[in-house]
Amino acid sequence: KGATAFAMELLPRTLSRAQNMDVLSSQANLAGYKAVLLAANEYSRPFPMFMTSAGTVKPAKVVILGVGVAGLQAIATAKRLGAVVEASDLRPTAREQVESLGGKWLDVPMSAEEAETAKSTGGYAWTPSEQYIKDQAAIVDKALSNADIVITTAQIPGRQAPRLVHQSTIAKMKAGSVLIDMAAGTGGNVEGSVPDETITTSNGVRIVGAANIPSQLAAQSSDLYANNLVNFITTLIAPAATDDATANTMALNLDMEDEIQGALAVTHDNQIRLAKR
Repeated sequence: KGATAFAMELLPRTLSRAQNMDVLSSQANLAGYKAVLLAANEYSRPFPMFMTSAGTVKPAKVVILGVGVAGLQAIATAKRLGAVVEASDLRPTAREQVESLGGKWLDVPMSAEEAETAKSTGGYAWTPSEQYIKDQAAIVDKALSNADIVITTAQIPGRQAPRLVHQSTIAKMKAGSVLIDMAAGTGGNVEGSVPDETITTSNGVRIVGAANIPSQLAAQSSDLYANNLVNFITTLIAPAATDDATANTMALNLDMEDEIQGALAVTHDNQIRLAKR
């Protein structure tokens, strides 16, 4: 049809001028916040420590797997509610962010070569060694076995979500503990999770398949998404060429050489541009 189509999730997130157009971040920020509230609602105990004449109530132990925008907001929200928070991520550089929010970093030993590779690639593109994967699985398994609440946030645009929590680990978790799978709609981080359903396992663990959390904060998520779109649309508009110096006329300006437009364009000039990536 000759239409030019843009996909907002393809935005290059490393560009500073593109930050106010980043729909993934604006929605993930809200989702991370709401995921903690969903967990608190499912959990049968309070988050903060209570010291009363009848006894002391221990704070909830929360583990966050994946420390992107959603994960960081989940850490901040859980801490505000008084929980003890631990977090894990493939990016060693995320440790400073986790600790700045009051969380404990689940440290996985890595070689100097692995550390350099993870740092140079931003943590997402590197391939961990078999030993690293084994060590990470053991540390995460131990943390989850002692956790009251686990929130998984790992998603990869255009691909199936990575599997982070397996049935062997769920079987070790305490009765009454809660798993919030924020990636349930894209394959799931948690084995056995079902989008938009809450499942209780034989050992009493509740698995919540949270497929579309931003929709539960519809008014605010719509406002932020609209702002993202307006900021992008402004890149498509330029003053129209005219002989009248006083004219205030704007025109559509499609420029595939522009680093933002070129990255987001799926179709243009009767061609599918995704094949070129």
